[in-house]
Amino acid sequence: MKVRGIMMSAVILSGPFASSAWAAEKITVGALRFTSHAANFVAYEKGYFADAGLDVEFKFFQAAQPMALAIASGDVDFGLTAISGGLISLADKGAVKVIGGALQEEGGIDGQMILASKAAYDAGLKTPADLKGHSFGVTTAGSSFHYMAHKIADKEGFERKDIKVRPLQKVGAVIGALKSAQIDAWAIVPHIAKGLGKAPQVEVIGNVSDYIPNYQVTTVFTSTKNTTNNPELVKTFLSAYSKGAADFNAALVDKTEGDATADDMVKLIHKYVYADRPLEKAAPSIQNGAMRLNAGAALNMASVEDQLNWFKSERLVPSGVTLDKLVDSRFVETF
Repeated sequence: MKVRGIMMSAVILSGPFASSAWAAEKITVGALRFTSHAANFVAYEKGYFADAGLDVEFKFFQAAQPMALAIASGDVDFGLTAISGGLISLADKGAVKVIGGALQEEGGIDGQMILASKAAYDAGLKTPADLKGHSFGVTTAGSSFHYMAHKIADKEGFERKDIKVRPLQKVGAVIGALKSAQIDAWAIVPHIAKGLGKAPQVEVIGNVSDYIPNYQVTTVFTSTKNTTNNPELVKTFLSAYSKGAADFNAALVDKTEGDATADDMVKLIHKYVYADRPLEKAAPSIQNGAMRLNAGAALNMASVEDQLNWFKSERLVPSGVTLDKLVDSRFVETF
């Protein structure tokens, strides 16, 4: 196994036996400062990565496509983000593979919400059915935001082109544009949506789950080089990551571990999410973002295929890209 960074640690055996050593492989994990990325933060803080022999360093991004490029170039080893046009195109070129599921919409659990600027709301944008003719903020063309906008149009029965998609590059820029009424609408995960919905400039007008049931919002991915040359590393990463996801779900989604455990989980996540706010102000937003993380990183292939077909229909990715090129399904359960 190729080891790019070595950290040696002695394991002292009892009696006359000599000590042996193990090598921890240094890897870089791409992340966004969202509650939905908490499984990686939990796995790091609770030592699941270290116990698995992984020396993890995080690299933070503000959008999905740059992370995909970083994995393709080898600057990042594993990533967790929505499927984007850039990711699919890189998969078509043999550079990256989706290897598991992360965040998923689930009935009964607050998920992504559809928002309108107060100005647009007052002018008649009261429900997603009213989005025809309105602008909708996205980070980039071919982002998950773009996909959600078109799925709303499809279900409401108007042309996709009747939603005016506005690429603004960064989530922060989309938030600013929505609050200042430079765009009419947006859809985003609940820890951001609920906070914005309390602001006087924004109204909540619907739920994404009503338009895309069981939507596989984010996936885990890595380089094709890792899946081909280092499958054991992929398995090791997914195993440690999945332990973090299980702890997160128990503490904040299923709430089976009690209030003290939930409080401790919020404190842990706060090191990475809303870290610039005092804990008492950050805690509600972190708790609001507690959507289901796929157990064992299981992957909803039907949702991934639907997303791939949408990208093709919009000519945002090469027409010849296949599900097999995008996904390596050897590492987790699929459904």
